[in-house]
Order: sequence, then structure tokens, then C-alpha cells
Amino acid sequence: MAARSPSTLPPTQTQAADRAAAAGLSDASNAGVTITWHALDLDDLLARLNTSPQRGLTSQEAAQRLARYGRNELREKPRPGFWQLVLAQLNNFVVILLIVASLISALLGDWVEAGAIMLIVVLNAVLGVVQERRAEEALAALKKLASPEAQVLRDGSRQSIPAAELVPGDVVFLEAGNYVPADMRLVEAVNLRVEEAALTGESVPVQKNAALILDQDASLGDRKNTVFMGTVVAYGRGRGLVVDTGMRTQLGLIADMLQSVENEETPLQRRLDQLGKTLGWGALAVCGVVFLMGLLRSGLWTQGFTPETRDALVESFMIAVSLAIAAVPEGLPAVVTISLALGMREMVRRHALIRRLASVETLGSATVICSDKTGTLTQNVMTVTRLWIDGEFVEITGSGHEAVGEFRIQGKPIDLARHPGITTALWVGVLNNDAQLEPVETNGRPAYRIIGDPTEGSILIAAAKAGVLQETLNAAYPRRQEIPFDSARKRMVTIHSVEAPVAGDSSPFHDASQLRWKVVEVKGAPDVVLRLCSRVQTMDDETWPLDEPARADILAANDSMTQDALRVLGLAYRIVPDLPDEVSQEEVESDLIFVGLIGMIDPARVEVQPALTIARGAGIRTIMITGDYPNTARAIAQSITLLQPDHKVLTGADLNAMDDATLAREVEVTDVFARVSPEHKMRIV
Repeated sequence: MAARSPSTLPPTQTQAADRAAAAGLSDASNAGVTITWHALDLDDLLARLNTSPQRGLTSQEAAQRLARYGRNELREKPRPGFWQLVLAQLNNFVVILLIVASLISALLGDWVEAGAIMLIVVLNAVLGVVQERRAEEALAALKKLASPEAQVLRDGSRQSIPAAELVPGDVVFLEAGNYVPADMRLVEAVNLRVEEAALTGESVPVQKNAALILDQDASLGDRKNTVFMGTVVAYGRGRGLVVDTGMRTQLGLIADMLQSVENEETPLQRRLDQLGKTLGWGALAVCGVVFLMGLLRSGLWTQGFTPETRDALVESFMIAVSLAIAAVPEGLPAVVTISLALGMREMVRRHALIRRLASVETLGSATVICSDKTGTLTQNVMTVTRLWIDGEFVEITGSGHEAVGEFRIQGKPIDLARHPGITTALWVGVLNNDAQLEPVETNGRPAYRIIGDPTEGSILIAAAKAGVLQETLNAAYPRRQEIPFDSARKRMVTIHSVEAPVAGDSSPFHDASQLRWKVVEVKGAPDVVLRLCSRVQTMDDETWPLDEPARADILAANDSMTQDALRVLGLAYRIVPDLPDEVSQEEVESDLIFVGLIGMIDPARVEVQPALTIARGAGIRTIMITGDYPNTARAIAQSITLLQPDHKVLTGADLNAMDDATLAREVEVTDVFARVSPEHKMRIV
């Protein structure tokens, strides 16, 4: 990501803006121009959108823009009607042969045969229509569940409106837990972090900064001053100017790309059509030979057309037609449809909804699987897996939101009572934390739902595995003051009073002589936190002066953890006398005690590696395509044996430099693609 100072746009964009300015919304009304909204300064942005961040749009202007640009919805191809679904079931060469055979049987007076064949055709069509209709209705019901509202500034006042009524130029308020309802350029971001995994594949919430002005070629994942439709605000708050709605959003572009892909025949459909044609031409050939033999034996050439020769010809024709009808496998379409319907039912049982019945078979014909990383190969759950304290790496087992796991050093479980430094580190992580855990019902194991930032929530889960509970600590050490995290400071500070010791607690925080003192907790980027520290804590909860060799050890441990694609935070604290209500950063952010490092990652699903082994055994190759960073993609791919250490990882920037022929060669030998956009994914596939 590269930031730049404000500057003018290229003449082509500026001229387009000037030509369209009279319409009230400059570039947004010009569909032929691609606007790099992330590269505009605020004045240029407001001029192009013709809006005010203080008053927003008027209701009249919003109505005009809604009429001009349409509703903020993703358009879809019209759902197939009933008769379209029926015709789709009949669009099969074998079925066509059956219909022809039924008609011929009827013309020959064999009504029983004709009725039986037609009954099979009708039942086959009904079964296919019912299954596909159910899938369409289920998808429609799922979409009705999502009817988001947006908090918007209209006529100078804050209002709640359906997100579908947003238009370019609207000022939208964003808060933790909100779905981002449109593509927006931020004008205010207060500790704003957004989960963009659904769009970019990045598993960690992205810190946003409204003040940035970026290069025009900044990738989607690097646009820190922009938020996108379909993503979720994980933390903080902000305000954004709507720049694109509906099909013009990044999500809309993806939807348009997917809808523009023509449906191809499945391998089964191709084989059935080939079988039908083979049977059809074979039956015609056999019928022709049989009829010709009957013609030769009828005596037509020697006796002429007599009643006897006529009867012989009719008999030969009937035999030929009977052979043709017998050659058509009447039960084949019904057997195939029933098999596919059972397959669709099994997929639904496994929470996969199939729209087209014929698509069920395609999965069995796959030779290459192109998979996203976040939520597919990984759990999409940030999990603390490692601590570093006093020269020791501490592994934490368990994953997901269950508070079940062991603490291990060098692969052996440890007794936390004999390693109080670990407990102190977890205390700092819990007290310096804005996330919350909400208990959920499970199969008897303690589990939680995270409310707030997933990274902070993962620290709470790790602490719960050690029996360190947030509600207990918050009651004993209530927060009195804080200096929130921001991207410039790269740290968060909280100040707590000591109300009462926790029963059985061996932490240095609760000594009775300190009940009238305060505890300062700091969490942030390891190098930043380290600069504020003068002492370091040992595994035995003792403290020693932080000399240069100790600093070097900490930074080396941080490098080791980041190379394993862990997101690493430094933890520190300080016990101080009572502080005034208003304190300066200098008063609390000095002479800290460095506690340790805590590392988290979105781990691979436990079932992924066995599944990859089965796929390899079946001759199926797996490729990871993700928008996340190369180091993270490499670490996950190696952990599931998808990538060998000496194999390369290609990025979106690499793909941009390749022509299609070069890419086709690279795809054959590359198993991991990272930092790619949705357009790159379509190109790879």
C-alpha cells in the first residue's frame, strides 16, 4: 500500500467529471469512467458526489438519485418459470427419444406401451421440477431474512432507512456489528476495524483510516480509507460517503461476473446426450436393415404390390419400430433423476444448497478444486495458539470458541500454578480488552460467542482455557480510564483500580498494600510496547531490568512468530499510585514491565488435511486462492501439506504482469495464490 499527497486526477477523469457536474453527481453518473475513489482528497470527493458531510443529502435529491441510479440491491437473473423448468427436464436426447417412441407407439395403436413410456417421462420431469423449485424457494427465503437498515444523514438529521434506498452521496453512520450497506469512502474513522474476509479473504479485521489518500492502483485489500458492501464492522465507529451502490459495488461486480458465466453441460448431461444419439442412430440403422431385409423377402420385386406383399411390408415396419422402441432405455432418465435427487438431499443434509439437479453430478467429475482460505480451509475463527514469556514458547491447544485446551512447553502439558508468568500475561490480555464473551449451549463443553473484535475475543477464549474469566477480573479490577487504540499509536492503554483481591490469586496486582493504587495495562505492536518498558517479567513473576540482550531476544521471538503467520501483540503493565482523573500519556506509558508476546491465527480446520489426502488419492488437485497476505497463505498451506516449503506463492501483482498464456502455464504448477482480487480468481479458474 502506498499513500500519496493530494493531487489532481488525470485529465480524462477530470473532464468526465466536469461534463457530468451539471447532473448533480459528477463521475458517479458516468458509467464509462472507473472512479478510483480511494485516491481522491476530501474536497474532490465532496465535489464529485455533490454532498455535505454535515447535512447529507436532502430527501428530494435522494429521491432523484434513487430514480436515476436504482435501488441499492444486487440484481439477479430472473428465476426460471415453471414451464422453463419443465422444458429443462425434457431437454435431453434420451428423453426426446422416449417421447418419439411414445408417439410412434400411439400411432401404431399400442396405447399401453405409449402410456407407460409417457408416464415415465412425466414422472421424471415432475421430480426434477420439484427438486429445483424447492432449492429456488429456499434461496429466496434465505434472502428475505436479510433486510438491513442503514443509519443515514438526510436533511441534516440522522435517520434509519432501508439499505436498499441508499444512493451515491449519502452519509452513513457505521458502528460495531453493522453490515456495511454500500461501498463507501470514509470521512471519519474512530478505531474502526472491518471484517473483510468475505471480500478479500483476510481473516483479521482491517484497521481503517479516513485520512489516507492512496495510489490509484492500490489493491482491494489495501484500500484502508474505503469500506465495501457486505463486510462487517468489528470494532469502533465511523462515517462514510456512499460512492457506489447495487451492481456498481465491488460485491456487485463479483455478482455480475458470476452471472455472466454461461451454464455449461455437466459431464453426465454430455454422456447422456452422447448415449441418446448413439442409441438413436444405432436404432435407426438396425431398423433400416430389418426393414430392408423384410422388403427383400416380401417378393415386392418379383410379384409387385399385392395384398400379400403389403402385409409383409407392414409386418417388417412393425418389427423395425418395435426394435427401435426396445432399444430406448425407458427407465434410464428416471433412474438418473432419482439418483441426483438423492444426491441433492444428501448435500442439503450437509448444509449445501444445490440449485440445478444436474449440478450434483459435477462434483463427482472434478479433477481440480480451487478453494478460498478463510472459512473454507480455515475455521474463520481467530485463535491464540502461542505465547512467549521469559524465553519460552508456550503452545495453547484447542480451537474455535470452546474454552477447552492445554498449555504446553516443548510439547508437554504444564501446571499453570507453577508458571505464574503465564497467568499474569493472560490477566493483562483480559483487562486490556473491549470484547465480550457470551456463553452458548454446546455438548457440555464451555463455549462462547464473541461480541466485538475477533482478535481480542480470541485472547478471552485463551484466558478462559486457563480459568481466567473476564467477569471475575472486571469486578476485582474495574476500568477507570483508557487511551483507545489507534493506528498511529499502535497500542491500547487501560487503567484499573484495585477493588479487592481475587480468591487464590497469585498475581502481583492484588497485594493488599496496593488496594488504593492503580494498574496500567498496555497491549499493542510488540516493538512499540517494548519501547515503553524498562523491566521484564520472568515466568516466576519476578521482574528484572530490561537490558539490550533481553530486548533482542524479545524482538527475535516476535520475528519467529510473525514468520509463522501469527498476528503478534506485546503485553505490559505497571502498578502506580492513585492517578488524577485526567492523565497524560507520558504519566502512564513509561517504566512499564514487559510481560510477553501473544500470537493468534485463523487455524486450519481439523478435517481439511484428511480431506486433502482423500482428494489426492482420487486424483484431485487442490489449489488455494485467497486475498490474504502471502506469509499467512503459505503458513496455512504448509500446515495442511498443501504446499511444500520450496514451492512458490503467486500474488495478484504477479498475475497482473502475466499474459493468459503465461498464467496458463503457471496455474499448472502453482498451488497457492495470495493477495488476489475476485477478478484474479475468475481469471485463474
